Amino acid sequence: MEKATKKYWPLFVLPTLGAFIIGFVIPFAEGIWLSFCKFTTVNNAQWVGFGNYSKIWLDNTFTQAFAFTALFTVVTTILINVLAFAVALLLTRGIRGTNMFRTVFFMPNLIGGIVLGYIWQTLLNSLLMLLEKPLLTLDARYGFWGLVVLMCWQQIGYMMIIYVAGLQNVPLELLEASHIDGATPAQTLFKIKIPMVMPSITICTFLTLTNSFKLFDQNLSLTGGEPAHASEMLALNIYNSFYARAGAQWKGIGQAKAMVFFLLVVIIALIQLRLTRAKEVQQ
Repeated sequence: MEKATKKYWPLFVLPTLGAFIIGFVIPFAEGIWLSFCKFTTVNNAQWVGFGNYSKIWLDNTFTQAFAFTALFTVVTTILINVLAFAVALLLTRGIRGTNMFRTVFFMPNLIGGIVLGYIWQTLLNSLLMLLEKPLLTLDARYGFWGLVVLMCWQQIGYMMIIYVAGLQNVPLELLEASHIDGATPAQTLFKIKIPMVMPSITICTFLTLTNSFKLFDQNLSLTGGEPAHASEMLALNIYNSFYARAGAQWKGIGQAKAMVFFLLVVIIALIQLRLTRAKEVQQ
């Protein structure tokens, strides 16, 4: 029976492999080709070489969106991981109602990004009106911090679960030995707990970094890139280039932007993984 299973295992892989090739590999390869073309539909693409890529950096909205996205990613990655780790520390101290608190913190992650955007737009605009401040769509500074608040509220609970799992796997022998040796809580935290949960930090940093960099639906529903593209992130900028601008040239430029966006996310994620994995402690 086992030999027969090993013999025919490729047959079980074929459906998934076929779906992956049809749904991802072929469209991705076609997308690379279209980034070098001028087109309105896939069937009337005209080769223009690197012309689309050269025009990307002449588009002020793209460079502005890149700067906005980079700043947003740095701020949210730091805030989400620091706050999620702090909450995880509190919830691993054996306090009453721990399971309830974990559920409450995790629930925002279950709500769709578009819905979250409209909910927080209503809440934050109401607060800004009470404070007699500009609305989210009238001042990019408030739009930026509105996106930060939304992203933190949605992601902290999810990252907290990962950090809780990491902290619960720290060997009790190490904690007891540090207590016997007279280590302070701060020394225990920075010398034992944080080094031992570096695999969790690697995962959470990777997730927050990539999720923040490619944020789209929350940006679309919360600010829509207003005012005048000032709060527009890269994913929304690509969407607007492809669908909101008239002319065959913008389809190709939007596709080229998408390829540059893909490469940026991959490069940044690989650098982050290399840096954080180098600090992981071998158990």
